[in-house]
Amino acid sequence: MSTQTAQSAAPQGRTAPEQIDNHRLTGHQKSLISMAIVGNVSEFFDMFLIGFIINLLIETPGWNLTGFQSGVILAGAGLGTVLGSITWGRLADVFGRKHAFIWCIVVLVVFTAASAITPVNGWILLTILRTGVGFGVGGLNITSVPYVQEFVPAKQRGLLAGLTSVFIPAGIFLGGLVTKYLGGPVGWRGLIAIGCIPIVLLAWTRIIPESPRFLQSRGREREAREAYAWAMEIPVEQVADLPELPQKSSASYAVIFSRYPKQLLVVATGSFCFIMGSFTVQSWGQTLLGQSFKFNAGTVATLFMFVSLGDLLGRLGSAWISDKIGRRWTMFGCGMIGAIGALIAAFSTRMVTGDEIGNAGYVFFAGIFIVMMFGDGAFGILNAFGGEQFPTEARSTGLGLGYGIGAIAKVVGPYFVGALVGSAELSHEVVFVPFIIFAMLLFLGGVTYLFARETKGASLEDI
Repeated sequence: MSTQTAQSAAPQGRTAPEQIDNHRLTGHQKSLISMAIVGNVSEFFDMFLIGFIINLLIETPGWNLTGFQSGVILAGAGLGTVLGSITWGRLADVFGRKHAFIWCIVVLVVFTAASAITPVNGWILLTILRTGVGFGVGGLNITSVPYVQEFVPAKQRGLLAGLTSVFIPAGIFLGGLVTKYLGGPVGWRGLIAIGCIPIVLLAWTRIIPESPRFLQSRGREREAREAYAWAMEIPVEQVADLPELPQKSSASYAVIFSRYPKQLLVVATGSFCFIMGSFTVQSWGQTLLGQSFKFNAGTVATLFMFVSLGDLLGRLGSAWISDKIGRRWTMFGCGMIGAIGALIAAFSTRMVTGDEIGNAGYVFFAGIFIVMMFGDGAFGILNAFGGEQFPTEARSTGLGLGYGIGAIAKVVGPYFVGALVGSAELSHEVVFVPFIIFAMLLFLGGVTYLFARETKGASLEDI
């Protein structure tokens, strides 16, 4: 009788993935999603904190940072993200999602700790170290998105995988909160040191198994069945047959270029447009509000706490609605509305008369708020959608390569604004041209994703 009861409690489905699709979301699956969320929030807190720190260093005696030097430091973090996305995506397909996730954390913490002891005016060394931080951060979302996708039901995959990116803006919120209340007492070095907190995630990873799809693709079928059993919280004997996998192929970069050129082009182009249109706001927004529109540091921190909340809601909205109306139209809508926000930010400068800023600063803030809520809010589904364009054996490699190429915008964007400023004093006049360009890019990014394959509700095995 107990055997019959146990059997009847087993999720329905001919294969293990079908069982997951027909099963409730378990505590174990929620634990994996939560770990990915906390990892992304804490690591991107460290990544975005440099924007607040630059604003502090400009006013710190001995540093004398110019706009160009600030742009180089911010671009260094972007360069690290490019290299990290491409490298970690490949490593996640070779060694597993879990191992890559762990090493992303280790790399981030090591370079963050080193950044905290940078000597005064050591902007070149700080640039190098922030490049290392970016290298660790660049792989985190690339590894965590497939990690979650391969454990959750298809009908909720957009939302649940998107949640790994949704709460990243909480990192900006925490950065603003920490800067506002601890910037004075602990100084910029103390702020950087706080970024080492993600080291505690290594203990959490010990209780989460490797992705069952990855394990099966490596012939480790017993471990794959155990991972499915862990996810559904059922005895391994109740796990149905593993799905048939297509013939194995190398997930090398050459394979991505030769077999999936359209997918790569869409992910790379779309990522570049959305990153260029939003990451530069994340990097320069605090400094432009403080130096160009004359808000004090406390007000800048408070305003960016609101920006982060809008960004979070935008990401949550894009992840949720992508399972309703589809990924393509979600991305298109985010691009269109984000472009409008960039135009508002650009034309806010036309409200300035002489030395009178007036309400121009608040209009600029409203513009970047819209950019972040929709342009950056698109990242609630952008990487999840990108990962769904590639099959299991190439998912992380394809996503990492496409996003990595697109993430060149993280280098170009901050450097572009820094080059416009040069050694001159920051003013509202530097805002107009870049934000007009950002508007055009967000529009192009939204259109680009209309050429992607719609994957709403599709099984990963059918991709």
